[in-house]
Amino acid sequence: MPMKRNIFLSVFLALVAANYCVAQPSAGRRWINTHSPEVHADRTITFRYLAPHAKEVKLNTQFAAEPYAMTKNADGVWSATVGPVDPDMYPYEFLVDGLRVMDPGNPDCFPNEHFKGSMVEVPDTIPSVYSILDVPHGNVEYVMYDAPSIGATGRLVVYTPPGYDAHGDRRYPVFYCISGTTDTEEVYFKVGRANFIMDNLLAAGKAEPMIIVMPYGNPAAYFPPTSEMPRVDLFGKELMEDIIPFVDKNYRTVDNRLGRGIGGFSRGGGQALRNGLTHTDKFAWVCSYASGIGTDDFEKNFKNIYEDPDKTNREMKLIWTGVGNTDFLYRMATQFSATLTKHRVNHIDFISTGGHTWMNAKLYLHETFQRLFRAGNY
Repeated sequence: MPMKRNIFLSVFLALVAANYCVAQPSAGRRWINTHSPEVHADRTITFRYLAPHAKEVKLNTQFAAEPYAMTKNADGVWSATVGPVDPDMYPYEFLVDGLRVMDPGNPDCFPNEHFKGSMVEVPDTIPSVYSILDVPHGNVEYVMYDAPSIGATGRLVVYTPPGYDAHGDRRYPVFYCISGTTDTEEVYFKVGRANFIMDNLLAAGKAEPMIIVMPYGNPAAYFPPTSEMPRVDLFGKELMEDIIPFVDKNYRTVDNRLGRGIGGFSRGGGQALRNGLTHTDKFAWVCSYASGIGTDDFEKNFKNIYEDPDKTNREMKLIWTGVGNTDFLYRMATQFSATLTKHRVNHIDFISTGGHTWMNAKLYLHETFQRLFRAGNY
C-alpha cells in the first residue's frame, strides 16, 4: 500500500508540475486569461477556451436547450457569458469545430464510460442539500476487489460515516447505490454528492449512520468488446457472489436483510428493483430513482412480492420510487407504482419536477437517506 501511495503521489506531482509549466507565460509574454468556468455573484457564468486556430467554438450545457455561440478575442480565447443560471451542478462541454472537448482549466468532470463532460456548480444563497458544510465528514475510499464469479477485478467507491474509525466495535447498515447507464462508480460521489448529502443529514440528526457502497453497474465493460459475454445478469451475479461478501468481510456491516438496502438511478434503479425484490432474504429496503419494472414482467417474475402482499408488507421496510414529471421514464415508473398499488404492496411514490437528471437524483438521495434503516431493528 505505501508503494501504491508513493506512485500516486509521484504521478500527481508530475501532473501538477506539467500544468504549472504550461500555465506560465514565457519571459516577455503577457498573461492570457483562460480561467474557466468563472461563476459570478449574479449567477452568470463566463466560460473560456483557448483555440486560436479554431473556426468555431460553441458552449453546450445542460441548462440550455441549444449551444451558445462563443466569440474569439485577439489572444485566441473564445468566451461566452451566460445566465443567470439556477443554482445547481451542471455538465457542459465545448464544441470546437464540431468536436466535443472538456474544459482543460476545470478539474471537475462527469464520470462516464464514454465522453466525460466538465462540471460547474452555481451556488445558492442558502446551502443546498449537497453543499459542503462545516459539519463532521465521513471518508470516501476507492476500492478494488476480486470478482471470481465473473472473472474480473471490480471497482467500488465506499463511504463510511463520521466516527467509523473511532468506534471500532460498532456495526453499520449498508446501502448499495448503483450507477446509471454509461455512468461509472464515481458518479454518486462526484456528481450525486452522496457523501455530502449524508454528512449534512447526519449532522442534523435526520439520518441513520450507514455505509454507502457505490458499485459500477456495468461489469460487462471490464471485458474487451470482442469478448463473448456469458448470457447471465453479470451485475446481479457479481453483486450477490462477490460485492456483498467483500463488503461484509472488509467493513463492519450489519450482515442481515434489515441492515441492507439497495437503490439506483436509471438503469441502476432497475437493477436495484430486480435484485432487491428477487433477494428479499438479503434486502429489506429497496429504492428506485427514475426507473421501474413493466407490469407483465413484474407479474411473471415477482410473484414472491405480490402473491402474499401482507407478508411482503411485513417484511419489506421500504419500497420507494421517485421520478421527474418530465422524465422520459415517467410512464414506466408510474405504471410500476400503479402495479404495486393494484397488488396491495405498500410503497412510497415521489414525483418531482424536471427530467432524467442528476439534479433529481440528488433530491432522491436526500429523500431516501432520511428513511433508510430508521425503522429497522438491526
